[in-house]
Amino acid sequence: MCGIFAYLNYNVNRERRFILQLLFNGLRRLEYRGYDSAGIAIDHDQPLVFRQEGNIESLVKSVYQEVDALGLDLEESFSVHAGIAHTRWATHGEPAPRNSHPQTSGDGNEFLVVHNGVITNYQVLKETLIRHGFTFESETDTEVIPKLAKYVFDKANEGEGSHTVTFSEVVLEVMRHLEGAYALIFKSLHYPNELIACKRGSPLLLGVKVMMSKSDDIKDCTARYMPALQALHASVNVSLWLGFNQEFNEESNSGSTFHDSKFLSNNDHPKELFLSSDANAIVEHTKKVLMIEDGEVVHLKDGNVSILKFDNDKGRHGGSLSRPASVQRALSVLEMEVEQINKGNYEHYMQKEIHEQPESLKTTMRGRLIRGGSCKAKTVLLGGLKDHFKTIRRSRRIVFIGCGTSYNAALAARPILDELSGVPVTMEIASDLLDRQGPIYREDTAVFVSQSGETADTLQALEYALENGALCVGITNTVGSAIARHTHCGVHINAGAEIGVASTKAYTSQIVVMAMLALAIGGDTISSQTRREAIIDGLFDLPNKVREVLNLDQEMKDLAKLLIAEQSLLVFGRGYNYATALEGALKVKEVALMHSEGILAGEMKHGPLALVDENLPIIVIATRDSCFSKQQSVIQQLHARKGRVIVMCSKGEAVSVCPGGLGRVIEVPHVEDCLQPVINVVPLQLLAYHLTVLRGYNVDQPRNLAKSVTTQ
Repeated sequence: MCGIFAYLNYNVNRERRFILQLLFNGLRRLEYRGYDSAGIAIDHDQPLVFRQEGNIESLVKSVYQEVDALGLDLEESFSVHAGIAHTRWATHGEPAPRNSHPQTSGDGNEFLVVHNGVITNYQVLKETLIRHGFTFESETDTEVIPKLAKYVFDKANEGEGSHTVTFSEVVLEVMRHLEGAYALIFKSLHYPNELIACKRGSPLLLGVKVMMSKSDDIKDCTARYMPALQALHASVNVSLWLGFNQEFNEESNSGSTFHDSKFLSNNDHPKELFLSSDANAIVEHTKKVLMIEDGEVVHLKDGNVSILKFDNDKGRHGGSLSRPASVQRALSVLEMEVEQINKGNYEHYMQKEIHEQPESLKTTMRGRLIRGGSCKAKTVLLGGLKDHFKTIRRSRRIVFIGCGTSYNAALAARPILDELSGVPVTMEIASDLLDRQGPIYREDTAVFVSQSGETADTLQALEYALENGALCVGITNTVGSAIARHTHCGVHINAGAEIGVASTKAYTSQIVVMAMLALAIGGDTISSQTRREAIIDGLFDLPNKVREVLNLDQEMKDLAKLLIAEQSLLVFGRGYNYATALEGALKVKEVALMHSEGILAGEMKHGPLALVDENLPIIVIATRDSCFSKQQSVIQQLHARKGRVIVMCSKGEAVSVCPGGLGRVIEVPHVEDCLQPVINVVPLQLLAYHLTVLRGYNVDQPRNLAKSVTTQ
């Protein structure tokens, strides 16, 4: 998906060289999202636009060449300056400078726009603008936006008696004509040193960094927090001031602030303001952020932040250029650290994130698993769901909804949810649910699983479920994400920042969260007490078991060397590990660019057996669980057909799964059956990683893929 970054300094002197480097570094923080071109816009006599196909370093090189050719002074200082930047992932038009962003209104760069998303009615708008004399240079859907802004501006200012139209009025009018999903930042020659951001369905956040003297800081803090403390003392309900969904807040380590009006009101404090598609590009500058909501228009001018709420229906019936009332929002504090988004001593983010799983699992479980104490109880606490468990237990069914890896994680947890909850559990791929408008009832609990919390299909499915009256639960890794804000309740998995496009540690943390969810829904029934306590003990020991399986790194690298020239790979799983087969195959195909397919072993005789020969490598997951004997039978049938079998089994089971030493064996630690998918997926993650590196591909930015699919 595209990445957006913008920087505005107010009463803070910054040289042009500093501004350029800050914009470039902002784009580098967004590289992991996937892109094929990039661009920036900075101030001069008129806004200067630089766009380049390829990576960010190509853009950097071309910018400095053009700056030198133009004779611009890199040491020139600006007390106020607004710059915008963008990484593009091509959807409309090939990767090329003309299709890169910022897109412009035409000669003079009167209006510039960077965009993440898709404008679905761009063709109609384009034809209309062409009839009014506009010429288009790109194949993008985005170009209609700055040209529409110029059209609105020109129309509002023509004729006698026309009033001076504001930047926000222009943008609001443009928004009334746009259909689709978008996050936009506008910059204009007519409104120097101003930026406007707005969104509908795509992520965007504002970072605020205010410079104050110590005496000003003390006065300001007193002014800001005294009213809130007085209100709290008077037992006023302050829950409306929380920056995120309240139920999620109880679960997360992220601290919301009281309403911080000082940061969003008129003052002359020097400040720096940042806009970005995600927190990775902001956290090194400030931790104070505002998660921009759908329909909000955020206007940065004279060091102030104004927020307007766009009402599409009201705008259409209320006449053009009408100004909606302003709204107030609370700033929140990011808990992530810059170190989380650096690679450290690892070669790649995917490698780092695979090896971080013992710690990410610990963080996911911290404060949620209770073992011991005065009553020697073994229980699970999920504060974000505590007020909703009765509703969930009385549900007609629990519906898990997700896409890709998140769907696979839910599938891995489904058996234990079936077993402990006593409620029928069904699975839905978000896009398929929407395509067929599958039934969702008021008596259902719909659980939405998403690493980013911004996945387009999952968000649309959430809207659909809300419309149908279901209780909506979110499971996401991203505090303040759309799913976190719009579900009734939920759990943050707290796996930490995941930069690699291929999800690894978020997947295992999602499984653990859903296993804890099964324990919490199941309650303390006597019949399942022994089973529950065994699972809780297994969860406590799980990080150590994952650390143990990571010792297979070299063994998986050696296996990758044997498979490097192969064109295809099959992975057979069953029961708890059907999802492991799907996820392992998905990792291989998305990063190693090798065809791989996860297959339910019980379906082997219904078609897949025809593919078996002495050349096709087949991984069979046969760790010790209730399906073990059935998987032994599968292995025997594959050997009978001279299949090239690689078996993953529990330690000490090599002889029983491969009698006579036939085939290659990967031995992993044994844990409770419902937790075995966490262990078993790690060697497959390592295999995918090493296959990719050995094949010479970019493991962190696979071809054609983006980290968070927020557009369809």
